Amino acid sequence: MDIILIVLGLICSILGLLGSFLPALPGAPLSWIGLLLLYLTDYVENNYWVLGITLLLTIIVSILDYTIPAKGTKKFGGTKYGIWGTNIGLIVGLFFPPIGFIIGLFVGAFIGELIYNSQDKKGALKAAFGAFLGFLVSSFMKFMLCFSFLILFLIVAIKNY
Repeated sequence: MDIILIVLGLICSILGLLGSFLPALPGAPLSWIGLLLLYLTDYVENNYWVLGITLLLTIIVSILDYTIPAKGTKKFGGTKYGIWGTNIGLIVGLFFPPIGFIIGLFVGAFIGELIYNSQDKKGALKAAFGAFLGFLVSSFMKFMLCFSFLILFLIVAIKNY
């Protein structure tokens, strides 16, 4: 049973790392579930401090993941229309991998801003760039957390197995 938990944990950790860039996968929660599965084995002693701190980090990063692209759009002069366009563009872009969600995010924010004010193309472009920049920052943050969780998983698994 422990081998199954370790393999499932490793799969979750790897999927979490991929999920740091793919909006369809919840990257940080998957990576944390991978750690949890590892700590549920008989080989690894339960460490509630590690699980608690990593869960807290997962919750914080998950919240920031939704707020940073919107803040990026707003910081660069975007409106609620641009933020909604960003979210819709992300969803539509999922159907056009591998870069569809990035293009969708940018185009969605741009179109959303044009719907709000069709005369301000420069402002719409600026807000779309802000959404893209916010997405990059958010993705990098998730990637670093998920990568850290994967390294922690490997260290603990190798040390205790």
